Amino acid sequence: MPSEFVAAIDLGSNSFHMIVARIANGHVQILDRLREMVQLAAGLDGRNRLSPASQQRALDCLARFGQRLRHIPPARLRIVGTNTLRQARNSAEFVARAEQLLGHRVEIVSGQEEARLIYLGVAHSVGDVAGQRLVIDIGGGSTELIVGEKFDPLHLASLRMGCVSLSRSCFADGRVTAGRLREAELLVQLNLEPFREEYLARGWEVATGASGSIKAIQEVLSSEGWTREGISLEGLRRLRAALLEVRDTAPLATRWHLDSARARVFVGGFVVLHGLCEALGIERMEVSEGALREGLIYDLLGRICHEDVRDRTIRDVTRRFDLDEAQAARVSASALDLLRQVRAKWGLTGKEPRHVLERAARLHEIGLLLTHDQYHRHGAYVLQHSDLPGYSRDDQQLLAALVRRHRRSFPDDAFAELPKDWMRTARRLCALLRLAVVLHRGRSNEPLPAISLRVDGQRMHLCFPSGWLTAHPLTRADLQMEARFLRKAGFELRLGSGATGVEPKPAAGSASPS
Repeated sequence: MPSEFVAAIDLGSNSFHMIVARIANGHVQILDRLREMVQLAAGLDGRNRLSPASQQRALDCLARFGQRLRHIPPARLRIVGTNTLRQARNSAEFVARAEQLLGHRVEIVSGQEEARLIYLGVAHSVGDVAGQRLVIDIGGGSTELIVGEKFDPLHLASLRMGCVSLSRSCFADGRVTAGRLREAELLVQLNLEPFREEYLARGWEVATGASGSIKAIQEVLSSEGWTREGISLEGLRRLRAALLEVRDTAPLATRWHLDSARARVFVGGFVVLHGLCEALGIERMEVSEGALREGLIYDLLGRICHEDVRDRTIRDVTRRFDLDEAQAARVSASALDLLRQVRAKWGLTGKEPRHVLERAARLHEIGLLLTHDQYHRHGAYVLQHSDLPGYSRDDQQLLAALVRRHRRSFPDDAFAELPKDWMRTARRLCALLRLAVVLHRGRSNEPLPAISLRVDGQRMHLCFPSGWLTAHPLTRADLQMEARFLRKAGFELRLGSGATGVEPKPAAGSASPS
């Protein structure tokens, strides 16, 4: 594989991180790292809306990052938002401004997907270990716990607590007292309670910490001589006593050489880590340089090298829901053949439209596990609310929307909930998927004849070999019904036969195809 440049940006609740790397022969060489403590989570108000000031602070940071991205093509860059952007009610407004500024797409990932990417980054950044590894990452608004082996995460959880959120809840004015510490520690235990026994039962050989909070805690322990390497539980206990002596977050910056932004959230991050170590019996923890942004780079490398985790996810879902793989393969093949014929005229070039259509075709019957009636609705719900490794929240929404609209009604506003720049692509991919589903409604192994599809704007002309439609009246009737559904979405579908490309006039009383 030739040398290539790739980049990743992590829009965290506390800090924004960017790394630029070079990929040569399948290996990743980090060239540059940038980090700014934007503290996006601190900009959430009581209604879970990002304040204008916090948005501007974040956009100013991204403008600086953007200078390094000018020569990175979209396929080699990933930008992801985490807990705060998951929570914020006006995150779409911020994401739109960020995308306009950067000229690249911003993905918001689920807590489970965030945890998977963190584990991937850690596993590539530390030494291998025999057996399982526990990874803890403390962000600004959430904390991820992952048990895995080698490069594979086996169990993931995302806890809604982080260094910023806990600091705001319990230490907003900067004062540290025994009562406030106990209150914060209780909140940590309450958040961990549903997961504690399960994680203890799984076990691990090594515990690894990632994130700025954990690195800052390690540096403090090392500077005080309370640990020689990594983080120890005994060192954390001594740090707790020291925080009670200091009694305020303001002197922390001077005493332990922390920048002022880190000092403000240091106690919250400490309480999360200390509480987890006490509850899970972690006596010693190593600290990783790699985390979410490195995981993004390695995940991107997999996509570039055709080892996309999303393909594995589709295979796993297919097996889990016992889908008819033969039917899925038939529909997928026909949908991709139709796409091949129109991709240039419909602006569906590049790998992503093809991947989206293929995956929607393979999963379009997922709702049948529940019931045949309205199974497209059930399938969409399953896909939108499941944990799908490799998928962002918007990716899942697009996949679910295509499955939701692959049959029956197809209103003009079918994809109104998607980002505006996706709507036309989604509508056209859906039209192709619907045609492929109709063509294989009989679930026959008999191969279809050569079918041509020509498009001119929203006009679609589907042409069959001479006599084929006459010999398959049910398929013709299905297509004529589909033409009426498509008309409601603004498409005009015409059927044709033979060299003339004109379908024989339907018999009196039959449905007109156009």
